[in-house]
Amino acid sequence: MKKYLGYFSLLIFVSLVVFRIYSNIIIKQELTGHLKRAADANSIELASNELKTALDYIEKNNLTNGYTSIIYKTPDEDLGFWYSNLKASKLELEKIKNSTSLEKTNVLLKLRETLLDQGEKGSRITYPKGISIFPNNKLIAILFLISLIFIPIFFNELMKYEKEEKRKKKEKKKAKISKTEI
Repeated sequence: MKKYLGYFSLLIFVSLVVFRIYSNIIIKQELTGHLKRAADANSIELASNELKTALDYIEKNNLTNGYTSIIYKTPDEDLGFWYSNLKASKLELEKIKNSTSLEKTNVLLKLRETLLDQGEKGSRITYPKGISIFPNNKLIAILFLISLIFIPIFFNELMKYEKEEKRKKKEKKKAKISKTEI
């Protein structure tokens, strides 16, 4: 029984890892890639279109409020603030369409500062950590922990099984040898 529980836990663990990888790819394709393109845009129109695509994805997937954290809420994981900030940036882009070149450049710089954070490794897109698996963060964390608890039990049972199989093989070999000697 423990052996099958171990296989099941291992299956859950591998499934969660694959799901996380897949979710991160989807978020990059559907959201953060467009936010990066909006930050890099040289015109109001390009930035506005990319930001609209990102906002459409956010609204379609209900990423407009809540926290991506599991145990405690931190400001950098607040979806509501992040979404409101993106919406405000979109409104600013729409207002500035018939302005001077200097005003447009200033708005694009402000948008870039809103969408990107500067770090040791250069600039990165600002978005709440864990957004790729939101709103399933708690469920995935619980399943991950449960599978991590049972995987060592599984390997322990597997080792016992292997030792037992080796012991049985040795006994069969000894029995075969004793039959041939008689």
